[in-house]
Amino acid sequence: MKFQWPVKEAFMPIAIIGAGAVGATLGQAWLDHGQDVIWGLRNPADPKYASLAKERLKAPAEAAKEAEIVVIATPWSATQAALKSLGSLVGKIVIDCTNPLGMGPDGLQLVLGFDSSAGEQVASWAPDAFVFKTLNTTGASNMARAAEYPVKPLMLVAGDEAGKKQVVMELVGMLGFEPVDAGPLKSARLLEPFAMVWIDQAMKRGRGRNFAFALVQTK
Repeated sequence: MKFQWPVKEAFMPIAIIGAGAVGATLGQAWLDHGQDVIWGLRNPADPKYASLAKERLKAPAEAAKEAEIVVIATPWSATQAALKSLGSLVGKIVIDCTNPLGMGPDGLQLVLGFDSSAGEQVASWAPDAFVFKTLNTTGASNMARAAEYPVKPLMLVAGDEAGKKQVVMELVGMLGFEPVDAGPLKSARLLEPFAMVWIDQAMKRGRGRNFAFALVQTK
């Protein structure tokens, strides 16, 4: 699918479930681009969320109920419970930013793969939503500064509904990424191992976090 920019100027509203490094960064970046963002948090009064606008912090189910787009930015171990707490997601766009990570003998590793993926698991837990896998193949800091790179960083988007995918790709593009259609949701089986390449480079190969993947081609 060829991405066409822009589709529309604003979405009403976006609920981000989780406000760790990824959730907080994405929410603030979209706010800076004029989007209506709320965060869904188990304990909105926790002091660790003091940097976020208090009026934009709500309980997860309340945030999801008010949103058309729900972004899952939770640790993988908490994702199923987080989704179950949201209530009905019928007809909503769900953007899954998670990676199915767990600790193994060599450190972080994928706990799903080959015949399934976190994206597909999320879809099974939210069967009446339109689930897309994206924003999982780079670090949180790049989500705030993607536009600073001399070449737009690549961000793959996997999902099954073409019309809704266009909306997701626009949101990704707002952040400064080059959104690229990665095919159906089952392509999350490819995107999640690709995320491990970034993690391995950042954490084990001494590259640090200030790098990103880009898509370049000749004419």
